[in-house]
Amino acid sequence: MVFSLIHKTSYKYDNTVSYCHNLAILKPRNFKGQELLDYHLEITPKPTTFKENIDFFGNTVFHFSIENQLKELTVTATSKVKRIYEEQNDIKTSTCKTITLEEAQKKLKKITPEIIDAKQFLLDSTFVKNISAEIKDYARISFNKERSVFEAANDLMKRIFTDFTFDPSFSTVATPIDEVMREKKGVCQDFAQVAIACIRSIGLPAKYVSGYIETLPPPGKEKLIGTDASHAWFSVFIPDFGWVDFDPTNNQIPKNQHIVTAYGRDYYDVPPLKGVIYGSGKSTMNVAVDIRPFKENLNLSF
Repeated sequence: MVFSLIHKTSYKYDNTVSYCHNLAILKPRNFKGQELLDYHLEITPKPTTFKENIDFFGNTVFHFSIENQLKELTVTATSKVKRIYEEQNDIKTSTCKTITLEEAQKKLKKITPEIIDAKQFLLDSTFVKNISAEIKDYARISFNKERSVFEAANDLMKRIFTDFTFDPSFSTVATPIDEVMREKKGVCQDFAQVAIACIRSIGLPAKYVSGYIETLPPPGKEKLIGTDASHAWFSVFIPDFGWVDFDPTNNQIPKNQHIVTAYGRDYYDVPPLKGVIYGSGKSTMNVAVDIRPFKENLNLSF
């Protein structure tokens, strides 16, 4: 499946901004099962400085500054991505589904490049740290030593989907996971970070996955342009197999409809766009995302 993807973010400032510096993590990754065929990043007004680099986690990060006065800023990322989920690791294999928590914890004591790389996702991170007793207790319901890691993570995903309410008005990027856990509501990034905290609390590496999901309109309705959104889910490391993704917001294992842009320890490592400005007054932000099957001569604008 080949997708066309547009992510447009626009800012309008009440007063003139004299300088801004930003970073964008919007470029989809390449890995077995996902291939970036084309990518373009358009910034208006034109940046004074612009550079691209690969961060510690292998994500592409664009840094740009605008040193002229401005009252509006628009960042538009356009991608063409090929997804073939079947080319990824086959989670139907016995290795993936039979390794128990006790076996996984023992295997994580080995010293191999893969294990060393994975264990960095066991450590505290900016938004997932000082894990509470409530989260640890919630994790233990799904995880026990005799149960397979895959089955336990899948159960955790289902429980978060059932127990938590999707509420965009409840949280911000800085809402503590303990508050999300207590109120049982939030958005995709909150659910992913609660799951990551649960998994790390029982001694397994878990990472945050930033990306997109294709949404489908109701039967008989036409899909509206720009109504999709960026998305987030979690991934758990199963020794001798690798990473397996789970989407607690939608209670599904990500496949072709999920496009990955970045991996991190939590949201703080991989925000789609962030920056600092020199100026005064408030600003308004508008985000529009569209993802749909690629067609030649497809012309989308919003």
